[in-house]
Amino acid sequence: MTTADPLDSGHDRSAVGAWYASARAALDRPLTAYYLLLGASALLLTIGLIMVLSASSVYSYEHNDGNSYAIVTRQLVWVVIAIPCAFVASRMPIGVVRGLAWPALVVSIVLLALVRVPGLGRTVNGNTNWLGVGPFTIQPAEIAKLAIVLWAAHIYARKDKRLTNLHHVLMPVLPGIGVVIVLVMLGRDLGTALVLFAILLAVLWVVGAPGRLFAMMLSTIGVLAFYLATTSQHRLDRLMTFTDPFKDYHYAGWQPAHGLYALASGGIFGQGIGASREKWGTLPEAHTDFIFAVLGEELGLVGTLLVIALFLTIAYAAVRVATRTTEPFVRYLTFGIVVWLLGQMIINVGMVLALLPVIGIPLPLVSYGGSALVPSLVALGLLIGFARREPEAARALAQRRRLRSAGLSAGPRPN
Repeated sequence: MTTADPLDSGHDRSAVGAWYASARAALDRPLTAYYLLLGASALLLTIGLIMVLSASSVYSYEHNDGNSYAIVTRQLVWVVIAIPCAFVASRMPIGVVRGLAWPALVVSIVLLALVRVPGLGRTVNGNTNWLGVGPFTIQPAEIAKLAIVLWAAHIYARKDKRLTNLHHVLMPVLPGIGVVIVLVMLGRDLGTALVLFAILLAVLWVVGAPGRLFAMMLSTIGVLAFYLATTSQHRLDRLMTFTDPFKDYHYAGWQPAHGLYALASGGIFGQGIGASREKWGTLPEAHTDFIFAVLGEELGLVGTLLVIALFLTIAYAAVRVATRTTEPFVRYLTFGIVVWLLGQMIINVGMVLALLPVIGIPLPLVSYGGSALVPSLVALGLLIGFARREPEAARALAQRRRLRSAGLSAGPRPN
C-alpha cells in the first residue's frame, strides 16, 4: 500500500495558489475590462457570421434562386454598417451620448407608432412588428431597446441625489418605457415586450426601487402576459407545450423538439461546421431564433459553452466598469445594457433547451438580423468606450501612446 507524498500535495497547492494569484493579477490590470469587452464581442460576431453562413445556406439556396450566400451577404452588409457605428459610439464623449437620450426615445416611439400605419407595418410570424418601405425593412423594437436604456440612464443620472423619493424613481421613466412596451404589445410581439419589461425592472433595481414595487409589477405583467397569450391559439399552444415538446410534436412542439434533436446529435465536439442535418428544412428559423441549436449540432457542447462563456465575459467586464465608475450615467447605462444582452441570451438559450416558451427572441450578435445587430454593437461600443475612460485605463493607454511615439521618433537602431 502506498501513501501520497506530502511534499507533492504541498507542491500542487502552491502551484494552484500561484496560478490563482497570477490570474487575479491579470484581471486587476487597468485595461482588462477593455480587452475582455473588445475580444468577447469580436469573437461572438465572428462565430455569428460563421453560423449564419452555415445555418442559412440551405434556406438561402431555396429562396434566392440557388444563391446559398444571399443571407450571409446581407448580414455582412449590416456588419459593415454596424462596426463603424460602434467605433463612433466608443469615442463619443459622455455629454454627447447623454444628449442623444431624448431624441433616441422620441425616434423609437415614432417608428413604433408608424408600424401601426396600414401599408407601413409588416406582419411576420403573426407579429406586426416590422416597418417596411419597399424592400427595406427594420424592426423598431430592437432600436427601442437601446433607446430606453440610454434614456432611463440619462434621467436617473440627472436625479441621482433624489432617488430616495419613490416619485422621482418612477417619473418619468415608468410611463415613458410603458408607452414603448404598449406599442410593442399592440403588434403582438410578446417576447420583445418581456425583454423591455426586464430592462425596466433592471434600471429600477439599480436605482434602489422598493421590493414591493417589483412584486406588484411582476404580478401585473404575469397576468397581462398570460392574457395576451390566450388571445392567440398558436402562442397559447407554444406556452402550454414547451415543457414537453414531443406531446404536440407535429404542431406547437415541432420547433423546440427539433432544436433538442440538433443539440443531442451534436454531442461533445459537434458534427463539424456545415454538417448540420436539422437546417435542411426540419428546423424552422434555423438562422435566426434557433441558431443556437445549429451551433450546438455543428460545434457541440464545447461550442455552446464557449458562446455562453463569451456572454458571461462581457457581463463580468461590464459590471466591473459599472462598479468602478464615479459617473452615475455610466453605471446605470452599463447595467441596463448587461441586462438587455445577457437577458436575451438566457431567453434564447432557454427556448432552444425547451426550458422556456418559444417567444421569438434572437441570440445577440449571433442570430441573423441587422435590426438587432446594429443596436447591440452600438451598445457594446458604448461599453468599450466607458472601459477606455476608466482613470487607470486612460493613463495606461496614454502611457502606451507616449512610448510608441518615443519609439517612432527614435528611429531604427543602428546595426
